[in-house]
Amino acid sequence: MAKPNLQVALDHSSLADALGDIYKIGDVVDIIEVGTILCLQAGQEAIRCLRALYPNQIVIADTKCADAGGTVAKNCAQAGANWMTCICSATLATIQAAAKEIEEIQIELYGQWTVEQAQKWRDIGIKQVIYHQSRDALLAGETWGEKDLKRLKELTDMGFNVSVTGGLTVQTLSLFREIPVYTFIAGRGITASVDPRSAAIEFQDEITRIWGDGVD
Repeated sequence: MAKPNLQVALDHSSLADALGDIYKIGDVVDIIEVGTILCLQAGQEAIRCLRALYPNQIVIADTKCADAGGTVAKNCAQAGANWMTCICSATLATIQAAAKEIEEIQIELYGQWTVEQAQKWRDIGIKQVIYHQSRDALLAGETWGEKDLKRLKELTDMGFNVSVTGGLTVQTLSLFREIPVYTFIAGRGITASVDPRSAAIEFQDEITRIWGDGVD
């Protein structure tokens, strides 16, 4: 089982604050995400800044695109993003249009998506999905459990590279030890820590402890 990536979500309302945090952890994480809030606040400028600072790392624009996929993806790619997210309720036409303009599209799984929908995404060549507990669900008291692991297994069995996010802590990583998670996405679990760099290192150390350094 391959070692999962560690992705940091920069869900900041200020580009200056996002840059201040990524300066502390950019060399520790594997993937850098321009979070939805930051996309709305700073747009392409945020993508350009992060690409300039980290030319060799994957940069994701978490647009949660629902329409105008081709235009949004082209703009993100021109700014320097490698990947972009589309919301699972987007039409196949929107997703396909976006996929033509950027390296990869990730489907954000919210609400009542179905396995039948997921198969249609695979059929048009989509390789990545993001499974998560939303911030609102976490605030309502939901936690990771067996139902989540079952759905994750369904997705990985379909051949998706599955990223996991939503209230993750170092302690919750072991819940996923039997699932071939592609990427763990942490936001405030890293950036809101007293010492973000130490928090990112702790995540990476725990991932290595559970999954090792590579493929078994």
